[in-house]
Amino acid sequence: MNFKIRKAVRDDMPQVLDLITELAIFEKEPDAVEVTISDLQNDGFGNHPAFDCFVAEVEDKVEGIALVYSRYSTWKGRILHLEDLIVSQKMRGSGLGTALLDAVVLYGHQLGVKRICWEVIDWNEPAIAFYEKKGADVKRDWDVVHLNEEGIKNYIATLNNARI
Repeated sequence: MNFKIRKAVRDDMPQVLDLITELAIFEKEPDAVEVTISDLQNDGFGNHPAFDCFVAEVEDKVEGIALVYSRYSTWKGRILHLEDLIVSQKMRGSGLGTALLDAVVLYGHQLGVKRICWEVIDWNEPAIAFYEKKGADVKRDWDVVHLNEEGIKNYIATLNNARI
């Protein structure tokens, strides 16, 4: 199969959003996607891009993505965070995931990062096996912590009430 891995462009974002939505459905969170095409275009391609994105293109259709952004570790220094590596369901097992991960690792190396990190949902055993086969260390003793938009507002309200 012929495919091409390349940096995403603004016009790819509708197909990128389709894959993000497909992942949300796969992860049993079909209503969780709030980001829009406009958000992706503005946030990824403005004066200060919030992320970089690689796409896997098969016959002029985006069938996979790897979305990354820079972070900083107090222990390691510069790191690269892989937010999502998504391959369309029909293309899983085709080598697109490996090619996308290869692109991310090469990109991180070019940036001189000390670590590349990402999360994987604990019941996605095929993804966990894929990452471990590639040499990744899946940290099963860490918990992911999120403070969502509503939680942020409640936190701030609590702060404001405490200051009264």
